[in-house]
Amino acid sequence: MTITTFNGFGGVTLQADVVGDGNDPAILLIHGIGQSRVVWRDVSDALVRAGRRVIALDLRGHGGSGAQGDGRFDFDAHVGDLRAVLAQVGTRPVVVAAMQAGWIATRALAEDAASLAAALVLVDMPTRFEGEPFGGPLSAGMASQIEAAAPKLALPTLFVRGALSPHDSSGDAEQFARALPDCEMVEVSEVDQLLAADQTDDFNALLVDFLERKQPRGPSEFRAGSDARTLRDALGCFATGITVVTAMSPDGTPIGLTANSFTSVSLDPPLLLVCIANTASSGPILQQAEHFAVNVLQIGQQPVSNRFAGKGEDRFAASDWSAGENGAPVLAGSLSAFECRRHAVHEGGDHFILVGEVKRAQFDARRDPLLYFRGKYRRLHFA
Repeated sequence: MTITTFNGFGGVTLQADVVGDGNDPAILLIHGIGQSRVVWRDVSDALVRAGRRVIALDLRGHGGSGAQGDGRFDFDAHVGDLRAVLAQVGTRPVVVAAMQAGWIATRALAEDAASLAAALVLVDMPTRFEGEPFGGPLSAGMASQIEAAAPKLALPTLFVRGALSPHDSSGDAEQFARALPDCEMVEVSEVDQLLAADQTDDFNALLVDFLERKQPRGPSEFRAGSDARTLRDALGCFATGITVVTAMSPDGTPIGLTANSFTSVSLDPPLLLVCIANTASSGPILQQAEHFAVNVLQIGQQPVSNRFAGKGEDRFAASDWSAGENGAPVLAGSLSAFECRRHAVHEGGDHFILVGEVKRAQFDARRDPLLYFRGKYRRLHFA
């Protein structure tokens, strides 16, 4: 076991125990208010035996973590600490949060959960927002933050609690769990709270089972002839940008679709390619169009990506665009736009490969790209 430190919100130094192989999937353990990281010792041992790397964190003002820096102990400071730690871990861990730390994790992961964590485990988390866990009475504003955050937690979640919990009823807990997009709820009979400490073996079994299903230690495998979904998931591990490919139909109607299979081919001559599904409704027009444009989207254009990926909507009526030098539609505000002449079209299984010669390109270096990774939109993260 090694002791490491993280830079928390407002200059606070946070201390953690780290145990396990650095190549194993990471688990971040967060204790409840009034506890310290030592409560996780038995759980940590079980997780390491199950092939996990464990980071057991002390919250600010607890255990080895200082209360220096800004000296704050409020809810927002704890949320800032967790987001800061996740930015420094170097991977997307499963976050396991006990008691009131579940409130912290719920709020911290609400905005961009998929880019910060692989999954979330809430242990003994109260769903009645009362008391003074952060040095003062809980405000209605904090409670509303947590309730508003729940539907935004777009990552696998396990909510495990004692059936005899004095903090809330099963009905309160079930209502909260239903608000989470992807949540499994488990109640352990004859237990009130401190589940991880009092019923460690039962808790470890639940936790390891969840991890094996949601974050398996070994890699998934595709072999020719097996489920195509597995191959698609494997390909999705390659992060890409997102483009909208546009052209003009023979009758002067603009057409376009979202595509992320895009790459540079050559600088001399300047060639690029995009891959278009044979089933795309605008595919035949793109195959025949003399000119087309590839619009690379920036972080603020997620609605544009959704619009051009959907059906039954006048995509261009809701989009700001103009005709490029050769007539192909160029979307305003894009990260970059490449106006191309058709160079070649090749068959590619259930897609066709459209190769274009770049005639004009423009870009805005001040913007950040809209990214796509493992089936979800992402953004650049600067630690």
